Amino acid sequence: MSRVYNFSAGPAVLPEEVLQEAADEMLDYRGTGMSVMEMSHRSKAYDEIITGAEADLRELMGIPDNYKVLFLQGGASQQFAMIPMNLMKNRSADYIITGQWAKKAAQEAEKYGKVNRIASSEDQTYSYIPDCSDLPVSEDADYVYICENNTIYGTKYQELPNTKGKILVSDISSCFLSEPIDVTKYGIVYGGVQKNIGPAGVVIVIIREDLITEDVLSGTPTMLTYKTHADAKSLYNTPPAYGIYICGKVFKWLKKMGGLEVMKERNEKKAKLLYDFLDQSRLFKGTVVPKDRSLMNVPFVTGDADLDARFVKEAKAAGLENLKGHRSVGGMRASIYNAMPYEGVEALVAFMKKFEEENL
Repeated sequence: MSRVYNFSAGPAVLPEEVLQEAADEMLDYRGTGMSVMEMSHRSKAYDEIITGAEADLRELMGIPDNYKVLFLQGGASQQFAMIPMNLMKNRSADYIITGQWAKKAAQEAEKYGKVNRIASSEDQTYSYIPDCSDLPVSEDADYVYICENNTIYGTKYQELPNTKGKILVSDISSCFLSEPIDVTKYGIVYGGVQKNIGPAGVVIVIIREDLITEDVLSGTPTMLTYKTHADAKSLYNTPPAYGIYICGKVFKWLKKMGGLEVMKERNEKKAKLLYDFLDQSRLFKGTVVPKDRSLMNVPFVTGDADLDARFVKEAKAAGLENLKGHRSVGGMRASIYNAMPYEGVEALVAFMKKFEEENL
């Protein structure tokens, strides 16, 4: 069977050559006589895998020495609790609500302290990013929290908020490694890897060292303390070993492709192809304010739920998979992460043109 173009929001498309390499090494990883799935996380072979992965990620993102890289479990959703448990010294934090994941993070943080929702785009179904140039940042806030790219709604911060000196915490799950970022602008930047980097089961946390302390909220479990994992170099307990191995292969692939500047150019080119078509289409329309559009997740609708359903069904038959939109937006959504080739977006646009001609 030939491979389809997979537009899933996550778990999502991975580079074919990474999958092929993993397949070649499945039964015998580099002469060890075993699969990475079977390997002790304390072995020399695995130590090389995890330290190599960290080194490559540091190089790709330009991560400074005073930041730790942690490979953890529990997905981005576990960070919704871990962040306040470790950072809420004053029991107060500011959240900017631009979608379901920021909203859930704020609700979780309320278990540990006061949450101030200092800006929101909920009034227009999260179809834009609020102006964050002069926010009412709370004096006692321990940090300001954002979800930088909103997978469901297809919005992306083009500029980071002015936090007025407060620590910025950002969930970058769906734009991770899609373009260069300045890590020094964040206290914590983190993301689940299953959208742009690897298989589900790993979350990567990049955290400034001064935020890693024993001074956490009373009752915080050992496993939910950043210091536990930082001190043990992500090996306090058995890590998601195979997932980290695949992430490491994707980092190598990204370096081979030319790094994050090149990925940004590729992603802009793919997104432009799709957005340009949406902007002139008579049947389909994008749901996001143009200036706040994501390069990674592109929601669109026809305005007719039955027609949307038919489009998704016929697209699947044409080898264009996972285009159904999230239930809170409806319609369709194409996630066009790093590993989605330009040809995949070309195939989608060609199919949309044909569908438009047949249904107008």
